[in-house]
Amino acid sequence: MIVAVLTVDLYLPGAVSLKDKRMIVRRIKDRLSNKYNISIAEVDFQDKWQRARLGIAQVGSDYKMLEKSMNTIFKVLDTQEYAEIIDHQFEYL
Repeated sequence: MIVAVLTVDLYLPGAVSLKDKRMIVRRIKDRLSNKYNISIAEVDFQDKWQRARLGIAQVGSDYKMLEKSMNTIFKVLDTQEYAEIIDHQFEYL
């Protein structure tokens, strides 16, 4: 069993309040979790209205498949118009 973890720090320039931030983060989480077989959660910066850190995890038995899936998810996040990636980290456990 292999666990792939992607941690992404996002800058949300369009968020002018925590309510806006929650709406943007929910939109991103719903879109990714509906399209890919992943677990996703906001794991840090809950009190900052223009920052978010998302933790994305996927479990499988094939390293190459997980790596391809995580790279695809990263590319989808990178093309979001309402969020910019500040930092990211891939881990395979």
